[in-house]
Amino acid sequence: MSEVHHGVLGLFPDSVLVKGARLMIDGISAEDLAADFGTPLVVYCEQTLRGRARSLKAAVAGGHVAFGTKAFANVAVLRLLREEGIGVDVASVGELAFARAAGFHGEEIIVHGNNKDAALLSEAGVEGAAVVLDAPDEAGLAAAAGVRRVLVRVTLGVDADTHEAIRTGHHGSKFGLPPAQAIELVEDALARGLDVLGLHVHIGSQLADFDAQAETIARLASFAATCREVLGWTARIADLGGGFGIRHTTDEHAIDASILASSAVTTAHLAFAEAGLPGPEVWLEPGRSIVGTAGVTLYRVGAVKRLPERTWVTVDGGMSDNPRPQLYHAAYTALSAGRADEPVNERVSIAGMHCESGDVLIDDVALPAPRRGDLLAVPATGAYTLAMASNYNGVPRPAAVLVGGGVARLIRSRETIADLLRAEV
Repeated sequence: MSEVHHGVLGLFPDSVLVKGARLMIDGISAEDLAADFGTPLVVYCEQTLRGRARSLKAAVAGGHVAFGTKAFANVAVLRLLREEGIGVDVASVGELAFARAAGFHGEEIIVHGNNKDAALLSEAGVEGAAVVLDAPDEAGLAAAAGVRRVLVRVTLGVDADTHEAIRTGHHGSKFGLPPAQAIELVEDALARGLDVLGLHVHIGSQLADFDAQAETIARLASFAATCREVLGWTARIADLGGGFGIRHTTDEHAIDASILASSAVTTAHLAFAEAGLPGPEVWLEPGRSIVGTAGVTLYRVGAVKRLPERTWVTVDGGMSDNPRPQLYHAAYTALSAGRADEPVNERVSIAGMHCESGDVLIDDVALPAPRRGDLLAVPATGAYTLAMASNYNGVPRPAAVLVGGGVARLIRSRETIADLLRAEV
């Protein structure tokens, strides 16, 4: 196997290895998965999902880990995470329906959203979920909907070192409230008899280090001390959100999420103690760091165009199943899943099949000279790919399978043209 391919393997799920020319995922070849389920296909590794869930839960011992459902709302995956003692955070009636279908209920659920509608608040009230208040008038709306347990989201002005579209903790963010308005919301919620559990912060996604989060936690402890001084109210819970990054390419850097989670807990306890407050119960809401590396997308190569400027390799998917390169300039890499023992002797660009010049999945990657019919495996695609997929160009969204114990089972059916037409009137 080539050295380039060997380095790329570190981005794949824990169960992946190369056997001869073939990429194997938990003992099943990628070629067999593609033959059985078609392409594009997102393959999730059960071993990796459980491993990530267990390591994060251990890092937050005494606290609570809730999976950020927006990363990938899927009943089978949610059910698996619930088996590992992971809760769930949801931001719509639809995500709440996925959670309920997977068996989540009551205190296992956290409800988010910067514009929660009456239906979501009502369902949260019925469910007994914790609701994160995000707007000045939301305490009244939540109380009227029967919600009893709440947190207040505060925006503390920390700029995370990540893409601007996924920063959420800076001044002017559409999420949460600045300290002066947040303390008024805490006061309003208390006056309405709500059980205000604590405070919530989130600074952004795909965080590669702990610097911004450490600064946010220090500011959160200071704000919590102000709340105690002004309102006589003590936050019992510090919900620090999620955002832990993963590696999508061999050049990318990311600290293991369990290390970041452990650092968050330790830092929160120290910061609150320094502020003269009792140590809070720490909640975290990781999404990408649980499912991202667990997922691999398989594509079949179509046209190959060797032009003077560059070589285009077109696959049977693209921005409809993974819009992240267009939205966030996200970088990915690929491995030739059926020719993994061959030298990587050509640098190419991987293009999607859509009628957009910007539909480029991977700008530059080294592969064995591609040819029509090759199977490409793109690692680290378990988060925010299918979750953000669309039907652009009338393309049905892909299927997803879960592999575990040498068995692959369908967890999301491939859409059909009939599915696309069903909503037409």
